[in-house]
Amino acid sequence: MVFILNGNFISKFTRYRSGIPLYNIPMANTPIVSICIPCFNEERTIRKVLEALGRQTYPLSQMEVVIADGMSEDATRARIREFQEANPKLEVRVLDNPKRIIPAALNIAVEAARGKYIVRLDGHSIPHPEYVARSIAGLDQRLGDNIGGIWKIVPPEDNWIAHSIAAAAAHPLGVGDAKYRYADTPGEADTVPFGAFRKDYFTELGGFDESLHTNEDYEFNTRIRQAGGRLWLDPGIQVQYYSRSNLAALARQYARYGYWKARMVRRYPGSLRWRQALPPLFVLSLVVLLLASIWLPAALWLLLAEVVLYVGALIVSGLDVVLDKHNIPLLFGVPIAIAVMHLSWGGAFIWSLITSAFQKAETI
Repeated sequence: MVFILNGNFISKFTRYRSGIPLYNIPMANTPIVSICIPCFNEERTIRKVLEALGRQTYPLSQMEVVIADGMSEDATRARIREFQEANPKLEVRVLDNPKRIIPAALNIAVEAARGKYIVRLDGHSIPHPEYVARSIAGLDQRLGDNIGGIWKIVPPEDNWIAHSIAAAAAHPLGVGDAKYRYADTPGEADTVPFGAFRKDYFTELGGFDESLHTNEDYEFNTRIRQAGGRLWLDPGIQVQYYSRSNLAALARQYARYGYWKARMVRRYPGSLRWRQALPPLFVLSLVVLLLASIWLPAALWLLLAEVVLYVGALIVSGLDVVLDKHNIPLLFGVPIAIAVMHLSWGGAFIWSLITSAFQKAETI
């Protein structure tokens, strides 16, 4: 998505809370920012996203919102029209995305964007009021070629399983060392969520890879690093991200992540991080030990020991969340959600490697 920096914000504040200096930019020279949003069937959240953009400290007259919609079948477009009618000061354009995949939507939106800078968001992400201003200031100060911040995971519904999924998606056992989930100091990172970058730089790198239906952000960031670029994460750039509302949706989400991550790893083996390797290794060990136990009794004992240790780690994670949030149902929900994340991601990763082994690398 593309965003515009708020000159009013710049003139009022001389320093980020994170210590990054800001400086005055004459409004006449302020770049146009395009906020690019892929969406599909986001009737429950798209209005909230647009309202959050309307509250940005960056001047609305300097911003545009470009939404690439995958031919939504719900009331998404009606919610967008309602916002347009009630908020004429913020320009919002809607484009068709017939391919119905996120990287294609982003490429369509960025190509149509008029801004010098692009800020990418999703149809279920609520940016903090300073999100655009801080992102563009980081680019202007050349802190990185892609600037991002941290996710604040929130439940989409007020029930125990939705709260459990949100907590699991932010817990270290669930996400490992992904800095954008927990970082409190600015610095370089291996990836950033969404991100803000110059449009010309994006075009130079070839845009998002449409052969990857998911994981397009990480693949794009990998190309940035390979080209000698830098990814910068500023915890002051914050976005609320709605997690999935039930276990079935969570399983589908993480299976999709794992499947397409494996496809990407075939192209960029060095991009695999330990946090991403552990789930498929865990699932593989379960399968191997289970099969081996048919002939080797010792394998059954190893399998039982591994399961007991894993369940113990899940219970500890649940206790950790309960002590932090004082919500007893999370003791059961968080371990279940983390297990669903690991097994879905790991199983789909392995399946993707198996199926892709029968395909030519150039068709992956």
